Amino acid sequence: MTPTPNRPTARWLPPLVADLACVLVFAAAGKATHEAGASNWVVLAIVWPYALAAVLAHGVLVARGRPTARLWPEGAIVLAVTYVLGMLLRAVSGRGVAVDFLVVAVIFLALLLLGWRGIAQVATRRRTSRP
Repeated sequence: MTPTPNRPTARWLPPLVADLACVLVFAAAGKATHEAGASNWVVLAIVWPYALAAVLAHGVLVARGRPTARLWPEGAIVLAVTYVLGMLLRAVSGRGVAVDFLVVAVIFLALLLLGWRGIAQVATRRRTSRP
């Protein structure tokens, strides 16, 4: 069955997929930078805490009837939950959370998770403002 604009799936699934793609880019960049010689499977060890956190953030927003593609406040909520919960899960799983990594990760995730939303918002405004 194909989702239609009136069905909830059409609203939350594309932003979730976009966020998961961003988290995957984040993990792949981390592997390439710090564990280049390791197996590609290490990306899964890096990505799972942030992917799980992003899914949970989206779940909360969808359950509350909030759109998930808007930059503010929903994008900021997804970023905050993905970063904080992702870091906690990473720490619990035994992977490092050095201060340098905490800073770089929040900047990188903010650029990715908020960046696509900002671009989409500008594109939507341009499309709707055309005569």
